[in-house]
Amino acid sequence: MTIATWKDLCVDAVDVDLMARFWAGLLGREVEGRGDLRVLTGPTPQHSVWINPVPEPVTVKQRVHLDVHVASTDDALELGATMLDPTQPRWDVLRDPEGGELCTFPREQVPAERLYEIIVDAHDWAAQARWWAEVLGGTVDAEGNGIEKIPGAPYEFLGFVPVPEAKTVKNRIHWDVDVSDVRLLVEHGATVLREPDGDIRWTVLADPEGNEFCAFTD
Repeated sequence: MTIATWKDLCVDAVDVDLMARFWAGLLGREVEGRGDLRVLTGPTPQHSVWINPVPEPVTVKQRVHLDVHVASTDDALELGATMLDPTQPRWDVLRDPEGGELCTFPREQVPAERLYEIIVDAHDWAAQARWWAEVLGGTVDAEGNGIEKIPGAPYEFLGFVPVPEAKTVKNRIHWDVDVSDVRLLVEHGATVLREPDGDIRWTVLADPEGNEFCAFTD
């Protein structure tokens, strides 16, 4: 039984205009201003990417990063990315204009939806894949390390990869979900980090390995 549904994606940024231009160009989105936020819009609300202002710069390797379809990695470099590792056989590892990691996958024919995958570092990657599959729906793949066919999600795969290091800072990339009752997520093993208050109307939670996500009930 699916507990929640995919809502949208969020990216923290020190310079929201810089990062909005970069990700809009790379993902083929339009930019709209929402006060001090920027939102990248696509064909459905689930394609939205919120660029949220934060004071802290990138200091450590991101535990969540995006994989993107491109005609050429040069497209990302021209938008302001820098090369980090060009030695992988099928993709290139880059840094965005504020230093966050991402991967580009060159294609002879670029799909209409350029967001390919969301990849999350994990200690127990198989348990994480199962947990999120039960939250969002979709199918755990044959290797057991990720989820395919998540209902409403505008990307192909939510994957989990093993790493030895512990999580030390708040993730700069997270996603939001819609849920009928936040208690369903808590009963499933999520931890509440912040309740709705005078400043926010959503609940901030963490999954079993501490990755932040936000739940909306309206």
